[in-house]
Order: sequence, then structure tokens, then C-alpha cells
Amino acid sequence: MIWFRTTSPIFRGFGVEWTPTVIIADSSGAERYRFDGYLPVEEFLPLLEFGLGKAAFARSNWKEAERWFRSVVEQYPQSDIAPEALYWAGVANYKETEDARALTETASALQARYPASIWAKKASVWAAPQESEKNLQAAD
Repeated sequence: MIWFRTTSPIFRGFGVEWTPTVIIADSSGAERYRFDGYLPVEEFLPLLEFGLGKAAFARSNWKEAERWFRSVVEQYPQSDIAPEALYWAGVANYKETEDARALTETASALQARYPASIWAKKASVWAAPQESEKNLQAAD
């Protein structure tokens, strides 16, 4: 972790508006993920791993990205970031394999594990037709 004073050009260059701010950047200095504010360890650690997944995703390293995202879901399933990590794990798997079943399976997993999350809603377009219809009926 690198600490900068609030007057530092680096601090201003990244547009930091509040502390603490954690920024995951690649070797060129491009920001790949950030989060602000204090978090307890059970939320902080999954966000760090999620950020590493986003950095791998930005490098088109789909396997590494999926590993990081799935690690969040497996190690920290109750964390606030877990549904988003599951979503992006499915996307990374699809990007690696170009197999649409990765998306369908992700939609099913999100509906089963995190049905109230915004990520389950976003993935609902990937659901198998009969599952999408069932989800729409349940929402009525």
C-alpha cells in the first residue's frame, strides 16, 4: 500500500475525493478499480481480490480474472461484492470459451445465490427462456 499526502500531485491526479481510497492500478499507472472509505476486513479483502480480477480482465487475461472473481465468491460469499464477482466470473468464462452456457449458468447461479441483487437482474437476460419466464412471473 502506498500512502500519499492529500496535497500530492499523485493524490490529485487520481481524483481522490475521500480517504481512505484504495486504487488498484496496472504497471502503466492506469486505474483498474477503486474503492473509498473504511471497511472491515471481511469486506476489504474481497474488494482487493475483486480489484485484481478487474485488472486481469482489463489485460484480457480471462482465466486469471475468473480465478480472482471466483475466489471472492468462494472465500467471501456473504460479502457485498460477491454477487458482482459471480457476474464477472461468468463474463470472464464466456470471454475465454465463447460458450454461451457460461452466461446461462451464471444467471442461474446468481438467481439461486443472490436473487435480490442487481447482478441477478443484470444477468437475467442470459437465463434460459423457461427460467426468464419463471423469474418474470415471480416478479408479478
